[in-house]
Amino acid sequence: MKLTLRLEHNPAGWPADLLPVFEQSITCEFASLTRQGTPITFPLTPYLGEDERTLDVSTGLTYPAKAERARRNPQVALSYSDPVGSGLKQPPVVVVQGVATVWDRDLQANTDRYLGLSAARFPHLYKGMPAFMLRQLGWYYTRIWMGVTPLRITWWPGGRLDQPPQRWEAPSGTVAPPSDPAPQGKSPAAWTEPPQEWRTAAHYAVKKLGMPVVTLVDADGFPYPIRARHVSLTADGFGLRLPTGAPVLSGPACLTFHAHPEVFTGQEHRLFVGQVTTNDQGVRFVGERQVADWSLGNNALTRMWSFMGTQGKLKPRLAAEASRRGQPVPEVRLPK
Repeated sequence: MKLTLRLEHNPAGWPADLLPVFEQSITCEFASLTRQGTPITFPLTPYLGEDERTLDVSTGLTYPAKAERARRNPQVALSYSDPVGSGLKQPPVVVVQGVATVWDRDLQANTDRYLGLSAARFPHLYKGMPAFMLRQLGWYYTRIWMGVTPLRITWWPGGRLDQPPQRWEAPSGTVAPPSDPAPQGKSPAAWTEPPQEWRTAAHYAVKKLGMPVVTLVDADGFPYPIRARHVSLTADGFGLRLPTGAPVLSGPACLTFHAHPEVFTGQEHRLFVGQVTTNDQGVRFVGERQVADWSLGNNALTRMWSFMGTQGKLKPRLAAEASRRGQPVPEVRLPK
């Protein structure tokens, strides 16, 4: 198993200016599509693919909805728009659209890879954590990986969203590896109840969590997640100003607010789905609902309390989801 944190060869020929973003970003926004064509965009930790031709993210086996959406409709996107914690100064804002490959054929290898990469990227999160406690978190560390083969990349140099972007397209004939077969049986139900009233969370998000990423669906059916230049609350949602050169689109949309500290110890996020309309008055997001979510606290005690509270709901799913894939529950094998 190759644990790749830095590119060695760049075999796909991605623009050189973007490589530090792909290597060092702590979070990106991963967008996939529901059966109804609504984009859903979550902040995730990005990594480089083992063959250096994909940009990879993961989700827990016990909450596989992101992966199942990507397996069902592999048109996905990544937005690299939050440089906090990366060490990069004025990096470009990057939107990657591509084809997803879902890997869950070997859950033990997936788990080993996640633990190895996570410990290398965030050693402070593991320091002082008792091994016996970490081994109880198989429901979290058991992973499904999603690799994104980039087909189109749009970026704003220096993060200047008021300037026109640059664009790159993959060479003709670029194809993504096939996904592993879908598991047998029915996917698990949602494990959290969606909030009934989203406006309170909207006020909090605008006040505390900075500029959101708005995800639209472009003319080719790909999600297009891009960080807004301005956001304001309206009676029925949000008013937005998008970057120069972003596609002018209307239709189903997702609005993703998230934030984390410079030294990553957790993150907080709020997601909303609704409809975007674009006219002479600007871009208007009409809210419909808040997406059920799970944020992690930024100190060890809060984070562990959150884990302990969540494991009662998710731990019973671990054996069932492994069994659906015809595999035993993986061991949590701590990297040495």
